[in-house]
Amino acid sequence: MAQAASIAAGKVGAMLTDSTAGLGPVLAEIAVNAGVEIAGIAAESVIAQNAPVALMEKSSAVKYPVVLVYSDRVQNLLIEEFRNFSGKVRTVAEVRASQDRIEGLEESVRLYVDAVTQVLDANRGDWGQGMFFTGGYEVKFDPVQHGGRNVLQVAKVIFEVDLSS
Repeated sequence: MAQAASIAAGKVGAMLTDSTAGLGPVLAEIAVNAGVEIAGIAAESVIAQNAPVALMEKSSAVKYPVVLVYSDRVQNLLIEEFRNFSGKVRTVAEVRASQDRIEGLEESVRLYVDAVTQVLDANRGDWGQGMFFTGGYEVKFDPVQHGGRNVLQVAKVIFEVDLSS
């Protein structure tokens, strides 16, 4: 079952780092349309890991903004008979942004979340390897807190991937 979580998170990470339809080009288009300047998210800033902010900042030099991709719940519902795994993998794309002042941080985080959701919207349907994404997601915004460069905000895009193997 742990393999199901790795497969789903890996696929999402690959979509977000895609050079033609991933976060980079989508975020550039959003910035142009919104008429704002916003820092891009480099491919190396999309990390397949579930780690708290404090631990990440103590263990390595974090370059914000960053997107953590991980699966936090796997359900084997045995929907399809004679399959080892047939169920849902809840996957999270956690956006973290930080800057020295609180002004504009929430707007930046919303733009980053828009970019993540646009990449997901563009990838509805069959993902291969027995994965299917219906297109639904939920976004949770955490309040601004102390951390990162001075202030930090986290938003989570949570969605389920149907998986059969």
